[in-house]
Amino acid sequence: MGKIIAMRWTLKPEKKPQITSKLAQELGVEYTIAELLVQRGIETFEEAKSFFRPSLKNLHNPFLMKDMDKAVERIEIAISNGENILVYGDYDVDGTTSVSLMSSYLKTIHPNIATYIPDRYDEGYGISYKGIDYAEDNDITLIIALDCGIKAIDKVLYAKKKGIDFIICDHHRPGSEIPEATAVLDPKRDDCEYPYKELCGCGVGFKLIQALAGKRGQTVEDLVPYLDLVATAIAADIVPITGENRVLAYYGLQVINKAPRTGIKAMIHQVKKNELTITDVVFIIAPRINAAGRIKHGNYAVELLTEIDFETAVNFAAEIEQNNSDRKELDKSITIEALQQIEENNEQDNFSTVVFAENWHKGVIGIVASRLIETYYKPTLVFTKSGDKLAASARSVKGFDVYEALEQCSEFIEQFGGHKYAAGLTIKAENYQSFKLKFEEVVKNTLPEELRTPEILIDAEINLSAVTPKFFRIMKQLEPFGPQNMKPTFVSSGLRDNGYGKKIGADETHLKLNIFEGSNQKTYNAVGFSMADKIHVAQNGNSFKAVYNIDENHWNGYTTLQLMLKDIKEE
Repeated sequence: MGKIIAMRWTLKPEKKPQITSKLAQELGVEYTIAELLVQRGIETFEEAKSFFRPSLKNLHNPFLMKDMDKAVERIEIAISNGENILVYGDYDVDGTTSVSLMSSYLKTIHPNIATYIPDRYDEGYGISYKGIDYAEDNDITLIIALDCGIKAIDKVLYAKKKGIDFIICDHHRPGSEIPEATAVLDPKRDDCEYPYKELCGCGVGFKLIQALAGKRGQTVEDLVPYLDLVATAIAADIVPITGENRVLAYYGLQVINKAPRTGIKAMIHQVKKNELTITDVVFIIAPRINAAGRIKHGNYAVELLTEIDFETAVNFAAEIEQNNSDRKELDKSITIEALQQIEENNEQDNFSTVVFAENWHKGVIGIVASRLIETYYKPTLVFTKSGDKLAASARSVKGFDVYEALEQCSEFIEQFGGHKYAAGLTIKAENYQSFKLKFEEVVKNTLPEELRTPEILIDAEINLSAVTPKFFRIMKQLEPFGPQNMKPTFVSSGLRDNGYGKKIGADETHLKLNIFEGSNQKTYNAVGFSMADKIHVAQNGNSFKAVYNIDENHWNGYTTLQLMLKDIKEE
């Protein structure tokens, strides 16, 4: 199945050579390392120092966030009056980690804390009337909503009528109106002066517990044990790993690797990995937390993340492991069905991909949409039946605003929400064909030619001889990698394979090369996942160029550097 997608290589222009040279000199590092820093907006010795040595001292004062004083005051009143507090959050990773963070901190200072995660199928995304009714039935007078609520105008009013106050901690972009809650914490509010705008939902939750803790004479160091949750949310929500997020992710990773909470420890225990990076958190921890919410219920994820007994957590984690492998099987089989549907309908050359089957599991259609983009690189929607309507997950390609494209099809849509690269929507079954035609037309007219092939952004061109253990050690200090601080990508040319290059993997889909450069006979191991069909480029002593990341390979007690190939081309 599938086809080879051609890649566009874009070498980042060199920004400020004078500044780069000066920085390299001051730091005593190679020019390429200084270039990587300047690309990331780090131009002085001081900036480099705080980048390489993230410090908790660099976290902002939480009271700089609009309404923080009101939020703290209302929680303090609730505690002194013995009120029941409900911690409410969405069923995805950011939501469930936020609820786990807030509820486990509040329980250290107040006994009457309940949690609530809406049901994905029954209530859908965000604050629900059902959740507010639940609060009323259980004499709850304060709801703290995390990772949602910024657009819940009607819901907050509904709660108000029932004598229930709301504190909203959100990081999504507000609409034209702000809900009438007791406090609305959202750094993306236009009237919020908070210096860092890119926090995730769990990050905003952490700022609230930092403010509450400060009132109790606790320091930020006392809150470090909670940062494993924050780092997981930062990784899963794909927010920029810059500024405050970098500090939180850096210390959070340390907690994950040295002293994680019982639930995370139990998940790591399942996969037998020694040291986790942000990428591991994205691909190991986040999907398992999500699987709990997708296949069972979000409550299940919160229970695991707040569980104290290791044995219980291990049993939980084993069940989630099962959920996760069921989810993998599901998304695999649905992806195959979707690819077949594209071929049967002869839609391989369309500008967009829109597929539908009524029995596809709603919890995995977003993952399937991302999988389809790996084969057909274009804006993609996967529909399934949901009640009497059709629901879809939309995913986009780099540079294309799928939310905007959906807005242009709104005549056929019942409701939709999301952002530039991912959205969800529901339509009436009878409108499916009309919607599909309209969406194809919109994409055809608005997707520029250059965005139809995936782009590889290259940080710098280097000789292979520059790839040394020392170079790698310094580069590792740029971690944790993530959006706006991606793992450096390099290009080298004049390369050859020593003749032992081969296809590897159970189904021979991957590529393994032993590369050398010019007359230098030192060979470098290189691996390219799903690149076996490019082996001809490196055969018969052909000269080629390669784009790659540098990584370590641990095998039999030995550690060697290896090149992780992204693409190769003939010279």
